[in-house]
Amino acid sequence: QMRLVESGGGLVQAGGSLRLSCAASGRTFRISDMAWFRQAPGKGREFVARIEWGEGGAYYADSMKGRLAISRDNAKNTMYLQMNSLVPEDTAVYYCAAATRPPYYSGNYYDSTFYDYWGQGTQVSVSS
Repeated sequence: QMRLVESGGGLVQAGGSLRLSCAASGRTFRISDMAWFRQAPGKGREFVARIEWGEGGAYYADSMKGRLAISRDNAKNTMYLQMNSLVPEDTAVYYCAAATRPPYYSGNYYDSTFYDYWGQGTQVSVSS
């Protein structure tokens, strides 16, 4: 019903910046929230940031606050994640996710199970 495609990953040096994009297609009118998660080798999927699709409210992982800026372009059905002051610990595959929750839905958007659709991920590598 919906497809998500990430782009913008790559190799950067510590202290550098990167901007990720996630383009959604299909039944995008159902989107209530979009988010970024990341997964490093041998680790679980970790919440990074989330944005409310309608209002645009942004929420960030405590460990990365101050280094992230999430945004979206509704007309283009695209979400962005600006990452600054990157450190080697940020190295991971970054995934975009979309939720299709009704307005009254209450849940934990930090949990990956909140989201219904996932992209294939884009690799972010930060060298020291």
